[in-house]
Amino acid sequence: MRSTAAFRDHCASLTDVVVNSVDCYRIQLAVTPTSCDKYPAKQHARNTARKLGVSSGLILLTGEPSINWRDSDQGRPFRQRRYFYYLCGVDEPDCSLTYDIESDTLTLYVPDFDLHRAIWMGPTLSREEAQDRYDVDHVRYQASLKGELESWLDSRGKDSLLYLLHESEKPEGLSGNSPLDVKQLLPAMDAARGVKDEYEIRMIRQANKVSALAHRRILENIQDMSNESQIEGLFLDTCVSHGARNQAYQIIAASGPNAAILHYQRNNETLLKKPLVCLDAGAEWNCYASDVTRTFPLSGEWPNTYVRDIYKLVERMQEECIKQIRKGVRFLNLHTLAHDIAIDGLLALGVLKGGSVSEIYKSGASRVFFPHGLGHHVGLEVHDVSGTSIMAMYPFIDRGYYGPILTAPYLSPCTYSAPLLEPGMVVTVEPGVYFSPLALADARKQSFAKYIDFEVAAKYVPIGGVRVEDDILVTANGYENLTTAPKGEEMLSIIRASQKE
Repeated sequence: MRSTAAFRDHCASLTDVVVNSVDCYRIQLAVTPTSCDKYPAKQHARNTARKLGVSSGLILLTGEPSINWRDSDQGRPFRQRRYFYYLCGVDEPDCSLTYDIESDTLTLYVPDFDLHRAIWMGPTLSREEAQDRYDVDHVRYQASLKGELESWLDSRGKDSLLYLLHESEKPEGLSGNSPLDVKQLLPAMDAARGVKDEYEIRMIRQANKVSALAHRRILENIQDMSNESQIEGLFLDTCVSHGARNQAYQIIAASGPNAAILHYQRNNETLLKKPLVCLDAGAEWNCYASDVTRTFPLSGEWPNTYVRDIYKLVERMQEECIKQIRKGVRFLNLHTLAHDIAIDGLLALGVLKGGSVSEIYKSGASRVFFPHGLGHHVGLEVHDVSGTSIMAMYPFIDRGYYGPILTAPYLSPCTYSAPLLEPGMVVTVEPGVYFSPLALADARKQSFAKYIDFEVAAKYVPIGGVRVEDDILVTANGYENLTTAPKGEEMLSIIRASQKE
């Protein structure tokens, strides 16, 4: 490093301006406008090619088109196709892409310029904007796609195929004997999407950050609310005002008995005389989801021991399962742990009776109160894809042990492998205990009815249900909880604090 005197002499010789050491300096950095944190499209394209296990071929994906509602001139809300987004990060309608595996060339096709549309709706994405904004090699207009596809087909190698997700996405005008493959791309992309990279994790973390702000706002204002619709409205307002315009899924703001409906969406009933609210709501950030559920009373205290005891039981189910998350763990074993804890807790409360935890587990009675899976992947979809479901079983071998606590979707014979958790996976841990009148009525007809005290269970029906859900990142050394929305005692203290203000 030069001394101050030497630097002063050097500057004087260059500019003929004497610079004194006591002079003030104003340093400005000129940065060429460009995107320095682009979506890792090329990395995702290469991941997909690796999962395909081929060294040549052309991947063709089409984004979501602009579509009006049926019999209307009003456009439907736009939601980008997630497989398309995974390979380019483009959240604009009417686009396509190709990825030449052999040459490692990713090409984005943007809509042709339309003056009429530009006047009414603003111009569509230009080639120059797209080239700067996205991690692609080339940007072309849609009008050139057909010709470039034909050129690739004419010059392709003998074993090179055109990979599509679905038969219905075959481009118009291609000959009937075109070398299409519509079977391998979908499972390859599912496998690639199962493990998230650093960029994707940051997006999911940010989605959770906004969701946490919205959940906190609900707790701070629940005392002033009288209807489920107000909860939905304030949650949406908070998310949109913090830059998350879209929700990862339809908000569930279920009060009292409505909380026993797993995907309740009406959100229009009074909160009057309801013991609790189960709020399942998560923001989306740059197309990446969060999935967060909190169950809380309408005051800073649990209204009775029935509500408190069920919340504490679900809290224990979640905490114990989260503690076990690490690479190499089989998620289905955590689902089993959650059922064991639920059975133990419901036995203590008298809801279950007449058998050991093991006996009741084998009977399947716990499914009446915990009817869904412990969790799922989170990513570009709230129920994200992966190579194999984390709830998958080995056929025949596992059915006897896991069958009693799994519902029909998980018993499908297509689940031929049982995956283990890997670093980079983001999964939910969302145990719940519910008291559904419909489920209890059906349970009376089942062989496991002898293990249920229906008179005791009826006392819990006004509660509806309790669910607590966080998004958990599997790391090299354990896990990181990406969800920061208040729960437990912190949640109650926020409600109590709002009462004092």
